[in-house]
Amino acid sequence: MAMEAQDIEHLIRESFPQAKITITDLAGDGNHWAAEVIDASFKGMNRVQQQRAVYASLKGKMDGAHGELHALALTTKAPE
Repeated sequence: MAMEAQDIEHLIRESFPQAKITITDLAGDGNHWAAEVIDASFKGMNRVQQQRAVYASLKGKMDGAHGELHALALTTKAPE
């Protein structure tokens, strides 16, 4: 079963409650998503560390071929 935008945002927001989060359905099919997460906790982290933190917040929803979240293009950064 595919995930909805609000489900993806909810999972990320649990770990990053103050973040600015934008979720976009890239293909209009509910399976290929993009997320932009801007959070102060990313300050001092490199991009890989930031993205690992966000992927961890998804709690295994992207794991394996049977994960609920098929594809997520992720952009992360600290606020300017």
